[in-house]
Amino acid sequence: MILDRLRATIRRTAPGAEEAIKYRLPTFVLSGNLVHFGAFKKHIGFYATRTGNKQFREELSVYEGANGSVKFPLNKPIPYSLVSKMVKFRVKENLERAGAKREK
Repeated sequence: MILDRLRATIRRTAPGAEEAIKYRLPTFVLSGNLVHFGAFKKHIGFYATRTGNKQFREELSVYEGANGSVKFPLNKPIPYSLVSKMVKFRVKENLERAGAKREK
């Protein structure tokens, strides 16, 4: 149920993204890897890259995680609106990067 809603949130936020499995995780791809996510025993792992996490450092400060990952504990509500904001940021970032590569 949580993964279905997370997937739907990402799909709605990035309708042009394709789904794939990378690093053994469900992944959304749009001009490169967009985000990855996965279920674990006590949390949902969400991977929006180092830049995605850096951009939302303050909002993510209440969660455990590393440079490019965050752990959403299963015993607390999943912040779907934050996930949506992070995906929007990553879409913009990937499309800008792809546009810059085309201009070279």
